Amino acid sequence: MNKRALQSASRFSGRPLGRLIGASALALGMALASQASLAADRQTVAYIAPSLDISYWQWVAYGVKQRAKELGMDYVEFTSENSPAKQMDNVRTAMTRGVSAIVMGPVSSTSTPPVLRLLKSKSMPVAFTGIGPQAGQTDYTSAVTANNYETGKAQGSYVCKLAKERGSNKVAVLSLPQDRENAQKYLKGAQESFKADGCEVAQILETHGLTVNEAVTQANDVLTAHPEVKAIYGMYDEAATGAAKALQTRGMVGKVAIVTADGSPTTIKLLRDGAIQGIFLQEAVGQGIDATTQVFNALNHKPTTQELALKEPLVTKETIDHPEAQATVKRVYPPSAGNY
Repeated sequence: MNKRALQSASRFSGRPLGRLIGASALALGMALASQASLAADRQTVAYIAPSLDISYWQWVAYGVKQRAKELGMDYVEFTSENSPAKQMDNVRTAMTRGVSAIVMGPVSSTSTPPVLRLLKSKSMPVAFTGIGPQAGQTDYTSAVTANNYETGKAQGSYVCKLAKERGSNKVAVLSLPQDRENAQKYLKGAQESFKADGCEVAQILETHGLTVNEAVTQANDVLTAHPEVKAIYGMYDEAATGAAKALQTRGMVGKVAIVTADGSPTTIKLLRDGAIQGIFLQEAVGQGIDATTQVFNALNHKPTTQELALKEPLVTKETIDHPEAQATVKRVYPPSAGNY
């Protein structure tokens, strides 16, 4: 455009060209500043799992990520590889990356005090999932767990009943690590019910790796050492799968009852096949959803609940397809994990 045309355009608009250019630049700058402000204001939740090798913690991650998306939050995740030191490194890394809040499945309850001291010093919200903090700790936003003690009592009564139906009052327990407060509550409740209902615990074996193969070995050890055992209480999903495999190999399916917590496509199939007699469903996805809601509420000055213990309803072969059971199962694991 030549000089005469520029002057003509300037006269037509009623404004000098320089003023137009300045106004456009100002508008562009304000738009970019607004976008930058929105990006800076967007909250980020970090999910720190004890291990992402375990399907349970993958399903908690799914719940955290799903809820974060619904709430307009960004999401990052870390795995602590079952190491308290790695867990602390993850917390520091998350803080360095500028996250707004943390949802954590701790390596153990005993590993939580230094984590909570650090987060308190930075006023960062934190919600625990599955495993709560060490007893006596109070500086956290929420602990979204199962109602472990009451569930343990219900599990103990049901296991004892099944053992007696099979002609014995002897039971065995394949336990989670007892340095976790959820495992301690499960066991306390179950032992109270065993005593009240007239059953004896022949053996308790703790897991070290939460693997099916380990549970197969432990179940075989129990059945060899204590042939009078007529029911096994598996405190976690892999325990039930391993115990079922051991009974299948021995041709004893149904002769020794198996009851477990958690739930998965594998154990639900075993339940339908009659290899497992009961599952107390633990909402892994639901815990991730609810924990994320709690830290979001804390960040946005809304009410929070520090102790949120979700119920673990019992499902059996006869009840697994009831609508209320199916609704709970959909908060246990995501559709990608397998059939409900």
